[in-house]
Amino acid sequence: MLVSRPVVVFPLLILLFSFGFGQSSILQAQDDDEVVRVNTDLVVLNVTVTDQAGQYIPGLKLADFKIFEDGKEIPVQLVSSFSLHESPFASVVLLDTSGSMESRMSLARSAAVRFLDRLREEDVAAVFKFDSKVEQVQEFSGSRDLAPMAFGIRAKGMTTLHDAIVDAAKALAERPEKRKAIVVLSDGMDTYSRSSADKAVESALAIGATIYTVDMSSSEGGRLSGVHNAAVLRSFAEKSGGRFVAAPGGPMLRDAFANIADELGHQYTIAYRPLNRTRDGKWRKLEVKVTRADLVVRTRKQYRAPK
Repeated sequence: MLVSRPVVVFPLLILLFSFGFGQSSILQAQDDDEVVRVNTDLVVLNVTVTDQAGQYIPGLKLADFKIFEDGKEIPVQLVSSFSLHESPFASVVLLDTSGSMESRMSLARSAAVRFLDRLREEDVAAVFKFDSKVEQVQEFSGSRDLAPMAFGIRAKGMTTLHDAIVDAAKALAERPEKRKAIVVLSDGMDTYSRSSADKAVESALAIGATIYTVDMSSSEGGRLSGVHNAAVLRSFAEKSGGRFVAAPGGPMLRDAFANIADELGHQYTIAYRPLNRTRDGKWRKLEVKVTRADLVVRTRKQYRAPK
């Protein structure tokens, strides 16, 4: 069973990072076309470790992990903190209400309810809908019920998936919780966003948010557009260290949301100072390995250096 006490704790550094402070720490979200960006001298990774059956692995120590940035191993002396928490998390559920979701709206609402129902007492979630525009339909709260207005929503209009992820990141940037997640329920077809897919991912990565995507178009598998849309959703999840779920409904969808909610509270957090301190705004590749070859490790694939 996972323990709630950190294995090794440097609480001040983690607290400062969570609130966006620290050397050269700046949060930028000045207009709708600008990426949410946090510049910091620390790189913080939320790492999920499971066995081959998907069971979470507790009790690992810092010595069990190896971190690589652009192929170079980070010395243990540069690791500022290492911990394992069953800590509270803040999440945003993004509900696709565009016209292409017309036949799946009831299923999408049921999925959102399922996720909220899995929240623990200390967890909070907000709900946004997106079609031709992005709107918040439920404030951050520990409520286990979907707001009544959500049940009156009808599928219509275009799709602003990328803009919705950017807006979710902006909302989560204001939250004090260390764990942050964006849960996307969509068919993956963006037709109207001002933001690009890259901007959407970067906004999530900048605040340390993990993206979990649920492909609501999988029941239409076999169509070329469906394959492309699923690939978009899978890319969001993989780049942020999250999980992609192809869930046509029924028990598979129910289990998917149970697993996402459980995972958010069972991650290792590692903060380190990079070897390359050049403030060039370039992407740096990330890889985390553990000493046990039989374990599966998931975390974000890259981060952007500050300028």
